[in-house]
Amino acid sequence: MQAGFSSISYQTSYMTTILIIIIACSFIFDYINGFHDSANSIATIVSTKVLTPVQAVVWAAFFNFGAFFISKYIYKSFGIADTIAKTVSLAPGDNLALYVVLAGVLAAIAWNLITWWFGIPSSSSHALIGGLIGAAVARYHTFSIVNGSKVIPIVCFIVIAPLIGMFIAYVITVLILWICRKSNPYKADKAFKKLQLLSSAAFSLGHGGNDAQKVAGIIGAAMLASGYITKLSNTPDWVYLMCFVAISLGTLSGGWKIVKTMGTRITKVTPLEGVAAETAGAITLFMTEHFKIPVSTTHTITGSIIGVGATKRLSAVRWGVTVNLLWAWVLTIPISGLLAVGFYYVVKMFA
Repeated sequence: MQAGFSSISYQTSYMTTILIIIIACSFIFDYINGFHDSANSIATIVSTKVLTPVQAVVWAAFFNFGAFFISKYIYKSFGIADTIAKTVSLAPGDNLALYVVLAGVLAAIAWNLITWWFGIPSSSSHALIGGLIGAAVARYHTFSIVNGSKVIPIVCFIVIAPLIGMFIAYVITVLILWICRKSNPYKADKAFKKLQLLSSAAFSLGHGGNDAQKVAGIIGAAMLASGYITKLSNTPDWVYLMCFVAISLGTLSGGWKIVKTMGTRITKVTPLEGVAAETAGAITLFMTEHFKIPVSTTHTITGSIIGVGATKRLSAVRWGVTVNLLWAWVLTIPISGLLAVGFYYVVKMFA
């Protein structure tokens, strides 16, 4: 009897330890996500010289954190976190299910660091999703573990989100140009520099609300699998709060290689166009959060910048750079999935 009790006690302690490691790694990923994706929020505002890089990251980080209150008190839910947590069906109480989550997070961290090193604005979100799917398939040896009703919309929005951003940005830019057609160019440029502070803040709110929740969803899935909670709605508030803190701190660290790609290499952006791109991106992110669809903020703002560039002429968009970005988008889920398979077997070997 005593031996049985000791075995149960050891098992509980062991799962708690793995859960703590997962939470720590998730916060690390969230931090990396922040500096990897900081370019999404600040690239245009830096390239138009509205703010210095240091001022811009402080501005973006503040609103990244402020998104917590938007999700909690305006949307009154963390729907994206719930969607991410249900990407794969993990069996509660299964030790190896925790390995799945850990391997998925490690794969996402690895892919984020690789793409950051090469200055490629890939999707942190899809790296996380691909990692979770790859590790789950490695554990259960079947794709039936993947929740198609959650994953299919996410995959579809790899294409849909940037197209929405592109269309909205194009329309906004055309409208602004028509409304301001008789304005003094100098005064208009000065006004749009001020407006860019608002559009950048709006996009940062959308970025924080979208990306921080994804990490909270991963932690919620781990807590559910470990038996720490009995349903996802019981995920403690401190998990969400700390996820928003971590992504904000990451944003403060900046990601200058990707800022250069987003702010100058796709197309040259003016303050007017910066306002249009950021506003379009923010509208897209708020809309997808409403429908609880996790999307890539990277894809969204890239599509918006392309939409702005296309209003001048299609040749204003550097399509060679854009095609390289598209390849990174397409490859993110499968490569992070393969990385996760490797991480799963390594974790299983040493844990």
